[in-house]
Parts: sequence; C-alpha cells; structure tokens
Amino acid sequence: MQVTKRFLAACAAILVAQAALLRLFGQPWICTCGYTKLWEGDVTSSGLSQHLFDWYSFSHVIHGVLFYFALRYLFPRMSVWARLLIALSLESAWEVLENTPMVIEHYRQQALAHGYVGDSVLNSLSDTFCMIAGFVFASWARTALSVALVLALEILTILMIRDSLALNILNLIHVFPAIAAWQSGAL
Repeated sequence: MQVTKRFLAACAAILVAQAALLRLFGQPWICTCGYTKLWEGDVTSSGLSQHLFDWYSFSHVIHGVLFYFALRYLFPRMSVWARLLIALSLESAWEVLENTPMVIEHYRQQALAHGYVGDSVLNSLSDTFCMIAGFVFASWARTALSVALVLALEILTILMIRDSLALNILNLIHVFPAIAAWQSGAL
C-alpha cells in the first residue's frame, strides 16, 4: 500500500476522532495555564502532559518501536503503511483510554502523578506523533539500533525522573510500595 490520499484521510480521521473524544471528556485543547511550551521537564509541574513534549513523550516513541516489531511479526505480508495505520489506531485508542476518569484516578495513586489531570489535546496528539516517529524509525533502522534506542530511552527516563515505560506499565497494573517510595525520593 503506497501512501495514498485514502491512507492520509484514514490517519487524519483517527487523529480527529482522538481529539474529539478527548474534548468530550473535558480535556483542554492546550494547557489551562493559557500558553504552550515546547518542553515541560518538571514532572511535578501542573503543566506536565499539558504542553507539546515532556519526559513521557519518550515512552510514546518506544510504543512506536514496539508496535512496529509486534505488527511485523503478526502481519509479515502486510505493508508497512497498513501496519502503521493499525499502530496509529492502537495508540489513539490508548490516548483516549488513558484520559478516562478511571485511568486518570489510577495514575493519581502513583508517586509521580498525584496532581495528574490527564493530557491536553495538544499533548495527546503530540504523543501520538511521537509513536509515529518511533514506528518510522524502527521500520528504517536495523533491529539492534531500535533495541538500543528503547534501552537508552528507558535508562534516560529512569535516571532523570525515576520513571519509564516499563515502570509506568508495572504501576498501572499494581502500585508497589517499594517502587513508589523510590520514585518519591524516600529511598
């Protein structure tokens, strides 16, 4: 499947649906502070997940890499563009689910997310584009380079903010007191 108008229209429809559903949930277009920053590096800031990029943007790049390899394994004969459309659908669905009141409340139980209010629409769409970047990178790069990227991003975020995609998933399943204490700086 070549990049066609139909493919681009499908991608646009998914992104519009994502934005519309987030607005229906009451998520703001941009940070309620009234301005948009390129980067929000303070994980304790009320602007986290409200601006264009933050430390969690890296986890969405990892999503893209993981989606690429999983979909290549599951659908080896499918074109990379069709697999990207599936990955985009999955990421968009996650972005919507992540901003439901139930998931937002669950995140608030974690050490680093006490004041979490969900993503702005801008941040959510940016996260989706980060996933696309990770997917495209993995489709272009050798497997070893993709693995190195995932490990580097996980290590970077663990060192910088005491969190990562792996820890985020673990904490979403169950909050472990020892991890929570370490993330809050108590250990």
